[in-house]
Amino acid sequence: MGGTGTTLKHGPGAGLRRVFADLHLHIGSTGRGEPVKISASRALTFRNIAHEAACRKGIRLLGVIDAHSPGVQRDIAELLDRGEMAEAPGGGIRYRDVTLLLGTEIEVKEPGRGPAHHLVFLRDFEAMRSFTDWLKERMTNVGLSSQRIRASGPELQRETAARGGLFIPAHIFTPHRSLYGSCTDRLSDVLDPDLIDAVELGLSADTAMAGLVPELDRYPFLTNSDAHSLARIGREYNSLILGEPSFDELRKALRGEDGRGIAANYGLDPRLGKYHRTHCAGCGTTLDVEDGEMPASPDAVMRCPLCGSAKLIRGVSGRVHALGRLAGRNVPRIDAERPPYICQVPLEFIPGVGPKLLDRLLDRFGTEMNVLHDASPEALAETAGDKTAALILAAREGRIGLKAGGGGRYGKALSG
Repeated sequence: MGGTGTTLKHGPGAGLRRVFADLHLHIGSTGRGEPVKISASRALTFRNIAHEAACRKGIRLLGVIDAHSPGVQRDIAELLDRGEMAEAPGGGIRYRDVTLLLGTEIEVKEPGRGPAHHLVFLRDFEAMRSFTDWLKERMTNVGLSSQRIRASGPELQRETAARGGLFIPAHIFTPHRSLYGSCTDRLSDVLDPDLIDAVELGLSADTAMAGLVPELDRYPFLTNSDAHSLARIGREYNSLILGEPSFDELRKALRGEDGRGIAANYGLDPRLGKYHRTHCAGCGTTLDVEDGEMPASPDAVMRCPLCGSAKLIRGVSGRVHALGRLAGRNVPRIDAERPPYICQVPLEFIPGVGPKLLDRLLDRFGTEMNVLHDASPEALAETAGDKTAALILAAREGRIGLKAGGGGRYGKALSG
């Protein structure tokens, strides 16, 4: 179903515009305080996500992937009834100039394989409530996030397609609960390749790394935050060319139809991701394992060369190169029409940008997107000081120094 998207070299056409989109946001709790994503901030309610994106982030298209929860649906219904939000004609829920797409993250575990997470987006509120009724019969607790379903991957895909939805495997390389990180060496062994609309790269991988896996050549790539707090909305995001932020327009962008498309993926430099390098849980060391030394199978036993422990958290870098070797591809293939991957260092990662300075920057420039993309060097220096402004610009231009992450710990941006 998906296509690699279209690189838009000359800007939007008539009636089209740039829209920043982050399509993987969790709900921490309902408006009544009921837990949804246990590990997420309780401040992550449906309304708070919309308000944060509209007033501080500058993200206009949001994917809320816990909208299957009956408690979240009650919140949405109340917001609609009060007139604070409205259903968008093109699909999604509209708040001011922001559209929230209704999605869900579902865990599938095929017999004899590890679990994998997938994202499903549906066009409107009624479709999502109907989908929840289907999930209730196959899920132990439909009120919580990222729950396991008693169904196969292809069955979930068919149900999504029958409802006119979008199916996107989530954070496909991370070592826990992902397609390649814990489930399979070949996508076609566990999913119907023709019923995939896009794939989400995850925080520890980029387009070049995914270009080592031939069966991904046909799909658009998305970069999303997987935010567990309001501050991390927009940690990764996509620049889309759309007529408006809506479900229908997103579908067209993924297919490269009618001038719509993905202009760019803005993601963390993979070295900043929590699982970029292999980490030993026995001695706490992040290992610089050579790509050629990484066993191909996700079930292969590896031992730490320092302490001998087998408690290794496999790094994405080594895993991706192992997949490339299995497929006979040692050099990434990046199609000329594939959108560029632009390494983005979020403001919260930049040394010197604390809460007070962030507030000053937002007071001056309006949103984080304006700070990251559009603010002039002179204006940044006036607001943040010469040193911090220089780091923001270095991050914008891909010149900032980084320390690699691994084993569940993020990498760091360096101050010098």
